[in-house]
Amino acid sequence: MIKVLITDDHPVVRRGIRQILEDDDRISLVEEAGNGKELIEKLSKQIFHVILLDITLPGKSGVDLIPEIRKIQKTAGILVLSIHSEEIYAQKAIRYGASGYITKTSAPEELIAAIYKVAAGGRYISASLAEKISFNILRGIDDPIHNKLSVRELEVILLLASGKSLSNIASDLLLSPRTISTYRRRILEKLNLKTTSDIIRFAIKEGLSE
Repeated sequence: MIKVLITDDHPVVRRGIRQILEDDDRISLVEEAGNGKELIEKLSKQIFHVILLDITLPGKSGVDLIPEIRKIQKTAGILVLSIHSEEIYAQKAIRYGASGYITKTSAPEELIAAIYKVAAGGRYISASLAEKISFNILRGIDDPIHNKLSVRELEVILLLASGKSLSNIASDLLLSPRTISTYRRRILEKLNLKTTSDIIRFAIKEGLSE
């Protein structure tokens, strides 16, 4: 029987996922965490076979939490479940140690299948992403420029492209405005850009805007 921990900062999302999982006879336990702190506390008290992990969490991002999860429960399958495009984040999450990546737009049946696979020690990515990765390797295509960016820097780009101010982004991510300004400066340096407008244009050009 599979024990699953859902980590997402939106209660409605957690409840919807929980209902899907509790209808499956092979899943015996479903717990919830709303942020990284709650996640670590749950991991210290209970062994889980699969951890469903959102990327955009207050404080540390989900991807940045992966190494911490691995220190506590080395054998757990970590399945990143995100609203963000797999093309942008999946390879980065897997490099950090995730077992798989699935978007929140996926069908419930695909989510269950992904959980089964990572619970058994396997890896899960969609067929379309596997094909793209193979194509890029065979063609010798370099990673897109946004792979130079950290997960949090990508999040800041997405939020800037959605029209949010630095103070609003800081509030959403539970970080200080000064920290967000530092991320903005690093983004500008890494991408050789000059202004926030340049960042937004870059996001649109690279397909990063929502």
